[in-house]
Amino acid sequence: MTREHGRLVAALRELRAGAGLSLAALAERTAYSKSSWERYLNGKSLPPRQAVRDLCRLVNEPDGRMLALWEIAESQWTGRATASARASAPPADVPPQLQQAPPPAGAARRLARGRLLPALAAAYTLIVGGAAALLFLLLPGSEAQEGEVPPSSLPFSLAPQCHGAACEGRDPMRLICGIGPDTLASHRTATGAHVELRHSKKCGASWARIWGTEIGDRVDITADGPTHDVRIRNKDDASAFVYTEMTEVSPGSTVRACFRPASADGRRECFEARVGETTTTTEPPSPPVASSPRE
Repeated sequence: MTREHGRLVAALRELRAGAGLSLAALAERTAYSKSSWERYLNGKSLPPRQAVRDLCRLVNEPDGRMLALWEIAESQWTGRATASARASAPPADVPPQLQQAPPPAGAARRLARGRLLPALAAAYTLIVGGAAALLFLLLPGSEAQEGEVPPSSLPFSLAPQCHGAACEGRDPMRLICGIGPDTLASHRTATGAHVELRHSKKCGASWARIWGTEIGDRVDITADGPTHDVRIRNKDDASAFVYTEMTEVSPGSTVRACFRPASADGRRECFEARVGETTTTTEPPSPPVASSPRE
């Protein structure tokens, strides 16, 4: 089992354990048998992409991160990551007596075109593989740490690209602030959405992320400066993690997030946390219990 396949298997097991699903339950609720799930979860075979999506659906987990893991593992499993590289590699030295004469001009052009396709395929594989690796590392909730990143996985530095005021109003993922952030506080809304306040010590900035949403939901974050918000625009947003832009913070800063549901009669829900303090989790208030009428 490759390292990439091992990461996928570990993540699948974690989802299954967290939901308390047995192999029999997985077989009953998906198109894959009990023995198939046993192979997938023990690393004996690579699960189909749809099996990964089905498991995420069963445990009510956005499938973006898991599919990124699957793409990386599948690339290694099928050899796509190395096959095209081998196809485009220069041939070994050939003894002079076995070397052929240069082809005619027309044949040379055809040969050049023939060699261009493997080269383009190799470049495409490297781009897709690098993008999938970056997606896995930067997706919210990813447990990958900087020290675990293979040197050849990404062509650029994983060091944060901003700090403090330079991060204000900017994307935490593009500026490499989303690797290994802390969760300052989490809140489950009355509609079932989940909101978290995230914080990067290296970037000196915080942002909010949200999932389990409906189209039209909105969340905003504020600290000592401007307020930044994000709206759930479509079904793709509603099925994945969505996050706000960053706001500058420092140790002791109070960060506040507010959730606004799409429904007109929905109630605005706010919660806050202080940078450097223990993580807090809040739930929506329970509805009041109606008292029985007096006789």
